[in-house]
Amino acid sequence: MKAARFHGPHDIRIETIAVPELRAGAVAIDVAWCGICGTDLHEYLDGPIFIPAAGHPHPLSHEEEPVTLGHEFSGTITALGEGVTGLTVGENVVVEPYFVCGECAPCLAGNYHLCVKMGFIGLAGGGGGLSEKVVVDQRWVHPVGEIPLDQAALIEPLSVAHHAFVRSGAKAGDVALIGGAGPIGLLVAAVLKAKGVTVIISELSEARKAKALSTGVADYVLDPREGDVATRVRELTDGAGADVCFECSSVQVVLDTLFDAVRPAGVIVNVSIWGKPASLDMQKLVLKEVDLRGTIAYVRDHPATIKLVQQGLVDLAPFITGRIALDDLITEGFDTLINHNDTAVKIIVHP
Repeated sequence: MKAARFHGPHDIRIETIAVPELRAGAVAIDVAWCGICGTDLHEYLDGPIFIPAAGHPHPLSHEEEPVTLGHEFSGTITALGEGVTGLTVGENVVVEPYFVCGECAPCLAGNYHLCVKMGFIGLAGGGGGLSEKVVVDQRWVHPVGEIPLDQAALIEPLSVAHHAFVRSGAKAGDVALIGGAGPIGLLVAAVLKAKGVTVIISELSEARKAKALSTGVADYVLDPREGDVATRVRELTDGAGADVCFECSSVQVVLDTLFDAVRPAGVIVNVSIWGKPASLDMQKLVLKEVDLRGTIAYVRDHPATIKLVQQGLVDLAPFITGRIALDDLITEGFDTLINHNDTAVKIIVHP
């Protein structure tokens, strides 16, 4: 079967590899669609980061580069391993793409997303969605019912957004400011709107500003070039400031803006992965009693996220801006998202 394999920075190859073997407790899935994630782009440009480098196999998958990429994927079950119950052949599913040890303190406390050995399927080994077929342990497989499989490929990043919402403590009637309207920023906005939160987005890209408005996930879209964002947020909140803020850009000036825009005793959630250390004005954190929180991936978020889409509270279709074949992964996928990212939100691949 065909698969996109990471061999090193700027070296992803479409190769023919063996079909994965079905094992007890696992299911075989024919991949329908797989999204290209910002993490995949970071690996392509600067990796290996989450990918285990040659000579340093992952402690759970025991794999090292080259590995098959792709962790945002949907597909159809084609076979059930021994002992699998509650799933059926022909069922459409998505995958919560984890490896966890189940033995460390975070795992035993229920925080498996913080496992000390945690890895992602499609980064740390175990196959991936940028291939024709994958075998995944039943634990990580979630049925999606009638959700179209192209849209279902966005359940994984939507679960990231849902977990960020949970971490924020936001509630209906709150006002949220999101810094950055990339795919995750837009999906955070979608979850917040579904939960009754007023959403303000700060963004420079014309295409992404337009997407935020056309999808209805933002009540207000602010361009930092057109005025001070924090001042405008205070104007929109009768001087109070935003109840919650979400950093979705990994840009220093955006983080600084959120500290200015958040209300006293408000919450800032950092969602983005930073490629370099950020600086923090501790005086602002202290004097406003700001609660700064991190969030990583998801933990038990997939069922609630799937339900949001099934109930029509989140429409994923408008966020898909490109559909490509696996052979065009670099030329029409990675190149577009790296060099022309103002023209695309989410590109999905049909392997």
